[in-house]
Amino acid sequence: MAPMGDNVVVSNVNLEKLLSMKGGQGEASYANNSQAQALHARSMLHLLEEALDSVHLSSPEVPFVVVDLGCSCGSNTIYIVDVIIKHMVKRYESSGYEPPEFSAFFSDLPSNDFNTLFQLLPPLANNGGSSMEECLASNGHRSYFAAGVPGSFYRRLFPARSIDVFHSAFSLHWLSQMPESVLDRRSTAYNKGRVFIHGASDSSANAYKKQFQTDLAKFLRARSIEMKRGGSMFLVCLGRTSVDPTDQGGAGLLFGTHFQDAWDDLVQEGLISAEKRDNFNIPVYAPSLQDFKEVVEADGSFTINKLEVFKGGSPLVVSRPDDASEVGRALANSCRTVSGVLVDAHIGDKLSEELFLRVESRGTSHAKELLEQLQFFHIVASLSFA
Repeated sequence: MAPMGDNVVVSNVNLEKLLSMKGGQGEASYANNSQAQALHARSMLHLLEEALDSVHLSSPEVPFVVVDLGCSCGSNTIYIVDVIIKHMVKRYESSGYEPPEFSAFFSDLPSNDFNTLFQLLPPLANNGGSSMEECLASNGHRSYFAAGVPGSFYRRLFPARSIDVFHSAFSLHWLSQMPESVLDRRSTAYNKGRVFIHGASDSSANAYKKQFQTDLAKFLRARSIEMKRGGSMFLVCLGRTSVDPTDQGGAGLLFGTHFQDAWDDLVQEGLISAEKRDNFNIPVYAPSLQDFKEVVEADGSFTINKLEVFKGGSPLVVSRPDDASEVGRALANSCRTVSGVLVDAHIGDKLSEELFLRVESRGTSHAKELLEQLQFFHIVASLSFA
C-alpha cells in the first residue's frame, strides 16, 4: 500500500478489503492469540446448546447447514462447528432419525487468512464413500463438508432459506465502516485527539452507536432471508454494562487507555502528526443490551429467546501473572492481533512496530491493574424467527 499523506484517511471502501485478524502462525497472529476467546466461548456452550435445541429437525435427506460468520483463522471456529454438529447428531439420533449429511460454511472478509484456517481443518473422514455414521464415529476427522465464504456479513452471503444454524462470536462489534462524521474535522462528532470512542464526546459516541445499529439492522435483514424457517441464530459480541456509550468497559481499557497513550507518545516524539493520529479510529463498538434489543425489535423478523450480558473474563492469557513484562507483551499482542492490520495500513510497518512497543512498555508498568481491571463482557443473543 502506498504511503498516505497526513490528510488521507483509510477509506471505508478499503476497510472491508483490509480488515482481518492477524493471519499466519506468528507471535501476534490470531491463531496464537485466541485462547481467551476459546475460554469465553467454552463458558457459553450451555447457552449455545440451548439455542440448538430449538432448531427444527428437517428431513435427513436434506443436508444440515451450519455457518460461522466472522470465523477468523484460528481453531476456535473449528471447535464450535464441531460442537454444533455433534449436538445436532445427538438430537437426530434421540428422535429416532438417521443424521443427515452436514455442511459447514466458514465466512469472513476476503482479507481473512483462509489458508491458515483450511490448514487447521481436520481431514474429512469420508474415505471412499463411507456412510455418515462412519464419518461421525472416526475421531480426529471431521464429519462435515467445509467451504470458505468470503464477504461482509452486513450483506447477503447465502441463497434464500438455505441455512439451519448461524453462529457468530466476537465479530459483530466490528463496524462495517468508521462513521464519517467521526473523522471529519468540520463535524461536531469529530473525535479529535482520540483513536477510540472510550471517553469521547457524546456526539462521537452517538455516531458510533448509530453506525452499530445501522450495521446490525443490515445483518439481521440479510439473515432473515437466508435462514430456514425452523432455523436458529446464536450471536456473541463484545458488550458493555454501562448505559453510557463513551464507557466501553473492557474494549475501552484495551483501546482507550494504553493503546491511546502509545499513539500520543508517537505524536509527542514527532514520529507522526496529531492529524495522522486523529485520522485513525478503531471501528469497534461494544453495545449495551438496550442498543442491541432496539434493533432486533425494530427489525421484527426475529424473536429473542435469550439476550443477556455474560461476563467473559480477561482477554490477556498469561502463564505468570506476577511477571509484569509478560502482561505487557500479552496486552501488546492482544491489541496487535485485532488492530495490527489497520495500524500497519495507516502508519506503515516501522511505525506500527514502534507503536506496539510502547503499548507493551505501558502495559508492563500497569500490569497489576490491567490484570485486575481488564474484563470483557459479552452480549449473548439467541434468535429464531418471530
